[in-house]
Amino acid sequence: MKIGIAADHGGYELKESLHTFLTSKGYEVQDFGAFELDSADDYPDFVIPLSKAIVSGEVERGIAVCGSGVGASVAANKIKGVRAALINDHFSAHQGVEDDNLNMLCLGGRVTGAMAAQELVTAFLGAEFTGEERHMRRLGKVKDVEDQN
Repeated sequence: MKIGIAADHGGYELKESLHTFLTSKGYEVQDFGAFELDSADDYPDFVIPLSKAIVSGEVERGIAVCGSGVGASVAANKIKGVRAALINDHFSAHQGVEDDNLNMLCLGGRVTGAMAAQELVTAFLGAEFTGEERHMRRLGKVKDVEDQN
C-alpha cells in the first residue's frame, strides 16, 4: 500500500518518525513535506497536495500532521473525495475506515506521542471499508452534499 504523509512545523517531528515507522513496516511512503523544520510554514501547503494525491489515486491513504491535527483535517476535507478525521483513539482509527471509508488520518504533533501515533496508524492502515448498505447510504448522502457545493 502506498501511503502519503504531510506535515507543517507543528507536526514535522512526528511525520519524520512515522515515515521511518511506515518504511520499516514495508509501506511505500510518499512525503509531501515539509522537508525541513520551518516555523513559518503553513499546513495547507502540504495537506492540500496530499489530499489531491489521495483523490487522484497517486496514494491509497494519507496521514497529515499539524500541531493539533485540527487544521490538517479542516484543509483536507475541502478537497472533494477526501474523508479526513482527527483521530485520537484506537477504535476511531479503524472504525473510521470500516464504516466511513476514511482515507486520511490526521494527527496532532503537539498532542500525540510517537508510540500512540504508531498504534493509531497501524489500526488505520489495517482496516478496510465494509461496504455495508447502511454505510454506503450514509456516504451517498455526504457525497450528494459535496456534489452540490
